[in-house]
This record gives sequence, C-alpha cells and structure tokens, in this order.
Amino acid sequence: MTTSQLSLPRALARLLPFVRPALPRLIGGIVVGLGAAIASLLIPLVLQWVVDGPLASGDRGLIVWATLGVLGLGIVEAMLIFFRRVLVLAPATEVEFAVRQRFYERLQRLPVAFHDRWESGQLLSRMMQDISLIRRWLGFGAILLLINLLTILVGAVLLFRWHWALGAVFLICSLPIWIFAFRFERRYGALSRKSQDQSGDLATSVEESVHGIRVLKAFGRGAYALGRFRRQAESLRETELRKAHEVGLLWFWYDLVPALALALCLLTGVVLVGRDTLTVGELFAFFAMAAALQWPMASLGFLFSFLIDARTATDRVFEVFDAEITVQDPASPVSIAAGPGPAGALVFRDVHFRYPDARTEERDLIDGVKLALRPGETMALVGATGSGKTTITALPTRLYDVTGGAVELDGVDVRDLRLEELRRRIGIAFEDPILFSASVRENVLLGREDLDPRGAEADEVVLAALEAAQAGFVHELPDGLDTEVGEEGLSLSGGQRQRIALARVIAAAPDVLVLDDPLSALDVETEARVEAGLRRSLAQTTVLIVAHRPSTVSMADRVAVMRDGRVIEVGAHSELLRTSEHYRFLISTLESEQVARAGGTGDLSEEDGAGS
Repeated sequence: MTTSQLSLPRALARLLPFVRPALPRLIGGIVVGLGAAIASLLIPLVLQWVVDGPLASGDRGLIVWATLGVLGLGIVEAMLIFFRRVLVLAPATEVEFAVRQRFYERLQRLPVAFHDRWESGQLLSRMMQDISLIRRWLGFGAILLLINLLTILVGAVLLFRWHWALGAVFLICSLPIWIFAFRFERRYGALSRKSQDQSGDLATSVEESVHGIRVLKAFGRGAYALGRFRRQAESLRETELRKAHEVGLLWFWYDLVPALALALCLLTGVVLVGRDTLTVGELFAFFAMAAALQWPMASLGFLFSFLIDARTATDRVFEVFDAEITVQDPASPVSIAAGPGPAGALVFRDVHFRYPDARTEERDLIDGVKLALRPGETMALVGATGSGKTTITALPTRLYDVTGGAVELDGVDVRDLRLEELRRRIGIAFEDPILFSASVRENVLLGREDLDPRGAEADEVVLAALEAAQAGFVHELPDGLDTEVGEEGLSLSGGQRQRIALARVIAAAPDVLVLDDPLSALDVETEARVEAGLRRSLAQTTVLIVAHRPSTVSMADRVAVMRDGRVIEVGAHSELLRTSEHYRFLISTLESEQVARAGGTGDLSEEDGAGS
C-alpha cells in the first residue's frame, strides 16, 4: 500500500520516528495549551457568580475581587500560551532538521535511475516547502487542533451544566460543521496534492531556465520561456483559487452555523428565564462560554485545511523515502586483498544491461559484452552513436547495476564490494563535467577525504593532478587554488571545467580510471598535452576511455569496437585499421568530425581565457 492510499492518521503516523525525540516537549506544549484553554473556560463561571451574586446584591467589594479574578485568569491564559510556544518551537525545528537531513541522505543513496526519472524541481520543493510545512503543522497546527477539539469537548460538557436544553440546542446545531468538514477533506485533499505537485513543476521550470539562460539568450527565446512559465504559474494560481474557494466555503459554514446556534440558544434561554428555570447569571455565563468556544470552532476550518496540507506534504516526502535503493552494499561484502602483482584488472563477463522502464520486446542496450582489461592497460572504446559506449562506462562503478553477467575488478564481482571501496578503486570522469560551488582546491580533492585540504600532502596531490590534466591556468585565477568556481563551474570555460574534473579523478588515485570522452571541449594541441600528462601520471593505472577522436584512440594500448551493444572487435589501432572495414569507417568518420569542429569553432577550450 502506498502512502497516498493510507488513511489520514496512518499517513501522518509515519512521522512518528522523527517526532519521538521531541514528543515530551510537544506533549508538554499540549498540556500547557490545555491549561490556557481551561483558564479561558473558567471566566464564564466567574461571570455567572458575579451576575447572580455581588452584582444582584450590590456588594462592590466582591465585584472588585471578581474583576481581579477575571483579570488574573486572562493573564494566566496569556502566559500559558506564551510558554506553549516556547515549549514547541525548538522541538518542531529539530524534527524539521531530522527529516530534511534524512531526506538529503536518501537522495544521495538512491540510484542514478531514480534521479533519471525525477525532476529536480519536484525534489527541491519536497526538500524545502513540504518539510517546512510539516514543521509548521507539528509546532502549530497539530497542537492547536488537538487543544481546540478538547476545548470544544470540555466546553460542550459545561454548556449542559446550566440547562440540558441549551446544551442540546447548541450541540445539535453544530453537527452540520462535522458533515461539511468530512466533505471538505475529500475535495481539498486532491486540490492540495495537485497544488504541491504544480509547485514542484514550477520550481523545475525556473531551475531549467536559470541553468539554460545562455541558450535562451543565444536563441532569443526568453519570451518562449516566460510564456511557458506563465502557463504553469497560471495553472498553479487556478488551483490555489480553487483551494481558497473550498476553504472560504468551509469558513462560511463555520461562521454561520455557530451564529445560528447562538440565536436559537438565545431564544431558548429567554423562554427558560421567563419560566424561572434559568437565572440571568446562568444565561449570561452560557453565552460567555459559547463566545469562548466560538474561536476554537471557527479555527477548525483553517486547521483542517492545514492538516490536509500536512498530510499531502508527508505523502510527497515519503514517496522519496519509499523509493527502492537498488544499488547498495552487499549483505556479506568482500574486499580485494593486496596481491603481489599490479591491481586494476577489469573484466566484463557476458554483461547485459537494460533500463527498468524498457519494453520487453526491446533488445538489451548492452547485449553480452565480453571484455578484459589488463592492469595498467589503456583501452579505448570506439563505436557509432547509440552503440552503448557511454552506458558501459556507468557499470563498473555501479551507477547502474548490470541486468545480466558480471563486471569484475581484480577477480571480484563489483556487486560483492562495498560501494565505498569500489568507488575508491574505480574513478570516473564524465564528458559533461560538473563542478561544485566551492574552491578549485575543494573540487580537485573531492575524492580524497583522507587528506586535510590545507595540509602539505593535499597541496602536493592537487598540484600534481592539475599538472597532469594541464590545468595550470588555475594559478592565474583571482585567488589561485582558492578561487570559487561558482555554481556548476559555469564561471569557467568548458575546456577549463573538463581539465579540473579530470584533475579531480586523477587526484583520487584509483586503480581503474573510466573516462567518458573527457577531452571533448579541448582543442587538438591542448588535448595532446593532456594525453601526454595522462600517460606519465597514469602509467600504472588501468584506463577505459570512450574515444570520439582519432587522437584519443592513439593513446590506447588496445581498442574495443562496439556495435549494437556488443564488442565486436578488440585489437591494436594499427591492426584494426588493417583488418576491419567497420573500424576504418569509424575512424574516418571521427577524423571528418574533428576537422569540421576544429575548422568551425577554433580553440574549443578557450585556453587560459577568462571563461564563458
């Protein structure tokens, strides 16, 4: 059963593990809040005594004491409300912190396949808006709802104290409120979920527009993006208006029904006073009590809508918590023992792979790959677009798990290794480099948590990695290694980002390095220098590199040719040129593309430039 299929109490009960540490103070807040409500309900009892006693007899001394008593009860109520807020504020924020931390941790642990399916704006809206809404509900809505319901219950019992007829009239007239509340929950719940989903879509739209601002400006498509945003914002606005209409309708009944109840109670009370079965003081106290209950009853409309919003937010958060972690540490992990020979043997044994949402009639994207890389060997993967080159590079580090066969590292199935050890031994650099909003130093040392970023050893590692990646331009940046590269490194050029990303994976010092065309943004001259640096620094490292240029192929010891998800040929570059017609066609195609790109774009790396 999914979270959205659970009843409202059971859905909200899923928050209990996060709430449990804060429960004592939250319960304390409820108790203090009830104390404040009881203080307010005692005031009508004092007023009854004043009207029927001192006021009727003219005893001014008792009237003064009664006035001071009412004032005292008001002060006690105000102080208890203040202490209620003090008690619940910190625990509610602690729960928010715990949920948000767990949510972020979950996002890190979920497989890449999950992030392929989910829009970043939807995740961001859950992380920020929904979890904040849960905190506000825990610290305010849930407590006030419980207090007000108990206040209404106690007040209703007290109404019968003066005369059963008055209490019965008030209670019967209030029954429609609960009927409207039940109908409201069903209608408003669907609108609340739709609104929060639309907010996530809107966040995604904003994020895409901000990240793609260069493309939008280059093509003059700002108006197009604005029109798309306007349509989404208008849809959200319409949903919010429908929510407001439902809340307004509920508020209408919550205001009208108590007013009608009071009118009928007044008529009944006058008749009872006329028959001498009720005193004026009791009638006055009854209406004072009814007035004290009016706010708790009127607040139920807002609190019920708040409750449903909180339930919807909880559903959305737990959709992420409930997502299956398909790539995780094995139950009985093994470790690669240090042997006498070099490490880094990477073997693909009849590997198959297909995405989970692939149709059954479709062939596997990776369809029985057999490939063995010797320790210290550099192997290039070559193939036409769609042959499966990039997909196969994601399998050794278990960004995706194979659906058939096995990938082995030094004789051990990578699924039998702890993820931490596996990703320490195998490093990967992507064609589209992602840098983080941090300094150059921090980005390069991302895979070396064993080093003190400010230590001498860390400096040596960073400088050696930058030198191997031909990224000496960093020393000319405003703050050198401490220069903040900005969000995703967009303050740098594409070639500069690629070289820093390459330095990052070199600094991690893995046994096996997987490179998905990491030099695509470099011009031929810079690429040659980088390749020479890689040969020096990676002499003992096994390298699997996706090649889109003949110059990249030339640095490989052997070349594997892929076609339709299979490795069809393996051999030295010169050998394949001599024996394989398909390989000669691929190389000639790559040469044509390289010449066209060099002629059309010039210096692709914007060598040592100011960046884009």
